[in-house]
Formats: sequence, C-alpha cells, structure tokens
Amino acid sequence: MVVSLLLGLSAGGVWWWKQRLASETPATAAAGSNDTAPVAQGAVDAATASAPTAVAAPSSDPLKAAGLSRAVIRVEGPLETAVTAAAGPEVGPALAQVVTRTLVWWVDVPGDIRRGDTLDVLYEVRPNEEPLVHAVRFTSNKTGQTHKAYRFQAEGDKNPRYYLPSGEELELRLENSPLDDYEQVTSLLRDGRRHKGVDFKTPVGTPVKAPFTGIVRRKNWSFRFNGNCIELEEVGGKRRRALFLHMDELPRSLKVGDRIAAGAVLGRSGNSGRSFAPHLHYQLEAANERILDPYESHRTYRRSLAPAQRAAFEAEMRRQDALLGTTVAGG
Repeated sequence: MVVSLLLGLSAGGVWWWKQRLASETPATAAAGSNDTAPVAQGAVDAATASAPTAVAAPSSDPLKAAGLSRAVIRVEGPLETAVTAAAGPEVGPALAQVVTRTLVWWVDVPGDIRRGDTLDVLYEVRPNEEPLVHAVRFTSNKTGQTHKAYRFQAEGDKNPRYYLPSGEELELRLENSPLDDYEQVTSLLRDGRRHKGVDFKTPVGTPVKAPFTGIVRRKNWSFRFNGNCIELEEVGGKRRRALFLHMDELPRSLKVGDRIAAGAVLGRSGNSGRSFAPHLHYQLEAANERILDPYESHRTYRRSLAPAQRAAFEAEMRRQDALLGTTVAGG
C-alpha cells in the first residue's frame, strides 16, 4: 500500500514538471531557432530594443534631394528642339514654353535666339502640370550678357515671383494695370506665339479693373472661345479699346453703354471659354483695330524687394546657383 502511494506521488510530480515546461516552451521557441538553446524572453526583448533601426542613407545628389532637375542646353537650331534634347521628349516641349516666359524679358523669342546661346535651367517636374522653373541662366549672343532669374516668394507676398540678382522683379508691371497682382505673365505679344494680348496667370475671382475711363461696347460675344468677356472703349484721349477675356460670370448690373471710371472693378477673372487654366487675357487695340502692345501703351516699372527681404533672397539665390553649377551650359 505504501509502495502504491509513493508511485502515485512520483507520477504526479512528473506530470506537474511536464506542464511547467510546456507553458514555457512557446516563448523560448519563438525566441530562437530549433537548433539553439532556449533563451529567456527578457533577453529577447532587450536585444530587440537595443538593435539599431535601419535608416535610409541621404541622397548624394543635391538635385535629387531637392526634388529638382537641371537642363544644360546649347542652342544650335529651334529653341524647343534644344530644350527637348536636354530634358527629354516628355518634359522638353512644355519646359521650352515655360522657359520662354523668362527669356522674353531679355530678348525677343524666337527672333533674337542665336546659335551658340546657352541655357542652364533648374526645374521641377509636376504630375499633370507644366514644369515649374526655379532658376534660369541664359547667355545671349544677341546681348553679349549672361542673364539670370530666380524664383522667390517674399514674406507677405501672395505669389512667388522671378527676381533678377539686383532684387528687382524680372517682369515689368503696368501702371493702371487691369490687375493689382497676379502670379505670372504667361504670354506676351513678343513671345513668338502670335497672341494678340497679354495673359496674366491669376486665380479665379481676382478683381479686374478698368485701365482707363471708358464705355462698355460689347459683353459676352463669341462665348465659346472668349468665355465671359467685356470690350471697353476709352473716352477721349487715344480712344483705345480694351478686351478682357475668359472672365468669371459678369455682374448682371453691367450693361452695354455703361460708363466705367478708370480703376473701377469690371468683374472677376475666371477660366471660361477656350481657356486651359485660370487667367486673364488683356488685349489693347487702337481705334483702327490695330493691335497694341500693353507694355508699349502703358507706362511700366519694376518692383524691388524690400530691404528686409534681401538677406533671405540672397541666401536662396546662392542655393539655386549651387544647384545650377558653376559653368554655363556648353562652356
């Protein structure tokens, strides 16, 4: 009887020991491979916590790190051909159009573009949008100079602008302009596109003002192409006519025959008619319907950066110069 009791206790002890081992086995098995000795769970947690986390190495290419590209261009024929050869067929044609918007402030395009002219362009490729140019360096055989422009947004300004190294804006502004502010001039009479007016890139809803005192002669003609539009005939003076196309819906109160004072708001800019992006088309004509260049008909000026903005601009100019490189394309 005593022997039976001892055998029972022995069997119970073995069963208890097996259960304890079974409860610990999953943790040790998870901690190591099948052919290694069991490792305590606490040691596993400590090792995991102390293991270094993999960090992607920074790009050694400063252009790539900035999300930008550089086109090095030497002109030996049409400008678009040269830009496309440098930037590739997917980006080149659109980039050529955008770059032209800076070149036209220095030379006529394409008339003043010469063989051997060189361009360095710092730009950003954007999905479903035209490339965004950040900086341009242009060496012209026509002017004998190297021209530079840099994109910079001054503190307090609604839009970034292109600036010359002097701190002046690249683009001329019009006195008595139909717009107080805008993002960029995207088309001029002298840019080779045979456009009849100046296109100002500006958000829908920007106030459009009368450049002179005049009489409303037409409203919303040829809507399919012009969208919401107004023709204003100058009272007295040169009797010029101003056309404003692609506007937002015009005020119902505005009627043909209304007299509008210089500086009064005619309506708001839009994206109506045959327009591919929000902008205002501003066209001037003489009394005999001859097309006038607003940049010759208006007085013009260049706005300069405030002194408080110069240090930030010069730092940005140095950054962009470093990305452009120290040599002129083809040099």
